[in-house]
Amino acid sequence: MGLGSLGDVLEEIRITGLGVIEDATLELVDGFTVVTGETGAGKTMVVAGLGLLFGGRADAGRVRRGTGRALVEGRLRFVPDDPAQKLVLDRVAEAGAAPDEDGTLLLARSVAAEGRSRAHVGGRTVPVGLLGELAEQMLAVHGQSDQLRLLSAAEQRGALDRYAGEEVTQLRARCQEQYRAWRALVTELIDRTNHARERSQEADALRFGLTEIEAVNPLPGEDEELKAESRRLEHAEELRIAAYTAHQALAGDPTMDAESADVAALLGVVRRSLSAVGGHDAVLADAARRADELAALCGELGTELASYTDSLDADPARLAAVHERRAQLAGLTRKYADTIDGVLAWAQEAAAKLADLDTSEEALDALRAKRDEAATELAGTAATLSAARSGAAQRFGEQVTAELTGLAMPHARVVAAVTQREVSAETNTPSVVVDGRRLAVGPDGVDDVELRLVSHPGAPELALHRGASGGELSRVMLAIEVVFAGAGGPPTMVFDEVDAGVGGRAAVEIGKRLARLARTHQVLVVTHLPQVAAFADHHVVVVKDSDGSVTTSGLRSLSAAERPRELARMLAGLDDSDLGIAHAEELLAVARAEKDAVA
Repeated sequence: MGLGSLGDVLEEIRITGLGVIEDATLELVDGFTVVTGETGAGKTMVVAGLGLLFGGRADAGRVRRGTGRALVEGRLRFVPDDPAQKLVLDRVAEAGAAPDEDGTLLLARSVAAEGRSRAHVGGRTVPVGLLGELAEQMLAVHGQSDQLRLLSAAEQRGALDRYAGEEVTQLRARCQEQYRAWRALVTELIDRTNHARERSQEADALRFGLTEIEAVNPLPGEDEELKAESRRLEHAEELRIAAYTAHQALAGDPTMDAESADVAALLGVVRRSLSAVGGHDAVLADAARRADELAALCGELGTELASYTDSLDADPARLAAVHERRAQLAGLTRKYADTIDGVLAWAQEAAAKLADLDTSEEALDALRAKRDEAATELAGTAATLSAARSGAAQRFGEQVTAELTGLAMPHARVVAAVTQREVSAETNTPSVVVDGRRLAVGPDGVDDVELRLVSHPGAPELALHRGASGGELSRVMLAIEVVFAGAGGPPTMVFDEVDAGVGGRAAVEIGKRLARLARTHQVLVVTHLPQVAAFADHHVVVVKDSDGSVTTSGLRSLSAAERPRELARMLAGLDDSDLGIAHAEELLAVARAEKDAVA
């Protein structure tokens, strides 16, 4: 199965001046890629380069002598519209970077010989920490000297939740929502209690303002309406004269018998003159029609002006009342907002805030009741979540232990220990009571999850990094990743010397599991075992020059015809031996048959 729909894929990595590698480019494909080569050729530098590219510790001692700096560049391809990658792309965008037009994102990390380190994403300089954040979403590196992703307690809990499936993920989402609501109530109660005096003073100020506004009882838009009315009343005589004069000009003086030279009379002359000859010329007929329209408009306007003159109020008492009301409104706008509409909005907000500032014992009791109710709901969900996690942890441990049997660790056992965080009532740690026990609670519930290894019967349960050697830890991580494979996690996985200390049938089993993991992930493996390499979909060999350095052609992809010779070299160091090549071809055939059987 390809990775085209599974998420982002690391397409290429170029390493310059790192360790024994002078300049080498590794093109990666979907599925299972294996890197092999003679001892000292630089296989592990490929993994070191990946670690550096994704935010690992910069070690100036690994800069190749004479180069001045080590540079690692990588290209990621993102699948369009994949919701799982939106967080990554959003984080990249926050840093001011963006993928190229073809959907690929370029990453770069350089380390100078004097130890200075720089990081680039999408062509922009970014903090090295951003590369580490991207790695959490995209890459899991398992190696004897690497910081292993699954050794993080939070990641172990998250991985177990993904493995457990929809029931647990839904419970965790509900727990997170209830936790936020409960913490908000707790914070509010503490704030109301600790700042009662300040809140009471603020509440008094708000009540005073609301009382003052209520006494005036302003109406929406009233200040603008009164302003307009005030202007009319103050200039009533000027307005009356202007309207009367305009009316006379339009309609004439009704007290005069003779036809006056007003607009209406003049338009009458125009209408009569044009109408008399309109039948002889269409142009004048149209002019007569428009003269009729003008006469009608003049009549309407004259009527409106007459009505306006009759309705104009010059009452001094009304003007005094308007001035008084405007003064009251101005008192409010000076204190609370620029307009009366703003004053009313302030009053609405103040009333809502006043309810939140209530520090009366009745209000505090009601808030305590809401807090306790929220705590009870949270505790119930956390208890259900804890029980579901414990059931999933039991299944998970059994599956990983079964995987270890085929990885030359038949007596080892992995345990996913789910424990609850007990606290005393005197501490300030956020806590809830579950089944009579006071437990520390967080957004993910009350559980700590720790993956532990029992190396042999009778041995104690120890945390992974304490209970296994480097080689064993790689195999334990492989078993864990195989079990977790269908439950999300980073799409690209890198294993360095995962087969350390094993051989024979156990090596074949490792190869089978890596091939199974590669059905849903991009897998890169550095190995010295041909049994593992035979299961790869793509084989890259690190070629060492006669003087012990790696040139620009140091990383070379092998064709199907070239693979048997490399496997023969790995089997017995006899890449020209017909018997060795025949054995290698048989090994490849067995691997193909095993992969086809589980496809």
